[in-house]
Amino acid sequence: MTGGSSGHEGGRALKTRVKTARKRSLASTLWLERQLNDPYVAQARREGYRSRAAYKLIEIDEKHHILKPGQRIVDLGATPGGWSQVAAAKVGARDGKGRVIAIDLLEMDAVEGVEFRKMDFHDPDAPEQLRTWLGGLADGVLSDMAANATGHRKTDQLRIIGLVELAADFACEVLAPGGYFLAKVLQGGAEGELLARLKREFAVVRHLKPKASRADSSEMYLLATGFRGARPAAAP
Repeated sequence: MTGGSSGHEGGRALKTRVKTARKRSLASTLWLERQLNDPYVAQARREGYRSRAAYKLIEIDEKHHILKPGQRIVDLGATPGGWSQVAAAKVGARDGKGRVIAIDLLEMDAVEGVEFRKMDFHDPDAPEQLRTWLGGLADGVLSDMAANATGHRKTDQLRIIGLVELAADFACEVLAPGGYFLAKVLQGGAEGELLARLKREFAVVRHLKPKASRADSSEMYLLATGFRGARPAAAP
C-alpha cells in the first residue's frame, strides 16, 4: 500500500493505492482500494456502525421519517447489522420502547436492542413464526439484500427483483395496515410487475437514491408506504 502518512498533500487528500498481490484478483484489488478511499467506510468505523449501509437508511429516514419510537421492525438479510443498529436506535428498542427482529441465514454478532433469528424468510411458515415472535404485526419491513452478482447486468437485475418480490411477499404477510416496506433494487426495466404489485398493496411507492449509495452503483431503493391491509387468511 502506498501513500503519505498524513493523507494530504498541497491541501488535497491523497488517494490510497493498493498493490495487486499475487493471490489477489484485479477485481478484489479494486474493491479493496475503493473501500479504503470511501469516506462512508471511514465514518462507519469512527461511529461504530457495522457497515457503510447504515448511512443509507439514516438518510432515507431523515427525509421520509419512517422509523418512529415504539415501532416493531423486521430487518431481512440483516447481517452484518448496520440497518438493524439504526432501526434499534430510532425506534427505541435499546430502551424497550420498540422492537427490531433481524433475520438472516448467516450468523450476526449481537447488536444492542436487536433480536436476531437465524432463519430462511422464504420458508412458508416464516411469516407466522415472525408474527408469533412479535406478538402481532410489524410496522415496517426493511431489506438491504442483494443477490450474488454475476457481472451480467440483466441477470443480476432479474435476480435482485426476484429477491425483492419474495421480500414483498413476506412483508405483505406480516405488516400492519399503514406499514411500510423498504428494499434495495437495481436500476433497470425489469421491475414493472413488482411496481404494479406494490402500488396495489401500498398507498405510495417511491424510488430513492441516497447520497450514501456509491455514484457508480446502479442500486436504488423502493419505499412503499401506507400498506392497505393484511391479506385474508386462507380457508382451512
